[in-house]
Amino acid sequence: MTINAGLNKFGMNSPYLCNNAQMIDWQDLLHFAALARTGSLSAAARELGVDHATVGRRIASLERSLDLRLIDRRPRTSPLTADGRAIAELVGRIDENVEAIRRYSKSAVAGLSAAVKISAPPSIAVHLLAPKAALFRIDHPDITLTVAGVSRRAAVDHGETDIAVRTTRPEESDLLVRRIGVMRFGLYAVPSIAEMPEEDWVFIGYDAALEHLTRETWLRSLLAGRPIVFRAADIFGQLEAARAGIGVLVLPTFLGDREPALTRLPAAVPPPTRDLWLMTYPDLRRSPAVRAVMDFVCDVIAQSCPIRDDVGTVA
Repeated sequence: MTINAGLNKFGMNSPYLCNNAQMIDWQDLLHFAALARTGSLSAAARELGVDHATVGRRIASLERSLDLRLIDRRPRTSPLTADGRAIAELVGRIDENVEAIRRYSKSAVAGLSAAVKISAPPSIAVHLLAPKAALFRIDHPDITLTVAGVSRRAAVDHGETDIAVRTTRPEESDLLVRRIGVMRFGLYAVPSIAEMPEEDWVFIGYDAALEHLTRETWLRSLLAGRPIVFRAADIFGQLEAARAGIGVLVLPTFLGDREPALTRLPAAVPPPTRDLWLMTYPDLRRSPAVRAVMDFVCDVIAQSCPIRDDVGTVA
């Protein structure tokens, strides 16, 4: 898609514009918008799923088209120039409008034939939603599901996902938000560790970059001088270590209680809980396909992470 600033409504070169007016490539604008949002070439590349050199080339192309320097090229950062900040504000409006068009087109589809993207925490995406996808397909064979397990917040407003499940209440005012479940946690280990005196337990945790997580804060409150002897960047690496008998770990109860190799252990400090929130844009909810997927996500999570606990009290 290109935007030709030199064409009038009849598709001819405007007499009021230079005949050699540069065409602006929408892909250049898209890459610049990502840089403006994220603050660096590498972060923009991760968001767009390309390498940072591609982002750099696209922004250089946009600078040539506009005959403006948009970023200061420094060894580790790429701050916007004054012109870059002004263009970023204008591009942000274009980006929002294009995303609104995408959402409108999806919501305007009358039938149940569509592709719908869901993002959720990795444990929920892999262990709750993906295993139930076959049952969903029986009822909705024309809907193609994409389920992404992501630890970060997927951007609903930039087409990364249509429906998101988060463990914190979304703050965006223009979103449709619904509390759909409660994630509970417990301590788990292989039976041989469960039979050991508690003072001899050692633990498995996340790496230092994720120590802010609720489950990690709870784990540290239980250590009482006992060590964390193994760390992993994701829950699946931790789970494999626990199966191998390395130590005790924290798991969501919907995962730990169903793990045949592990048993739940007592904890001196009550475990935390995290509310689970479903979010989408109101205009997407008008799509029958999106509504069907929302109902699917809500039903699956309600079964494994009910808002009410086993004894019927509200979490």
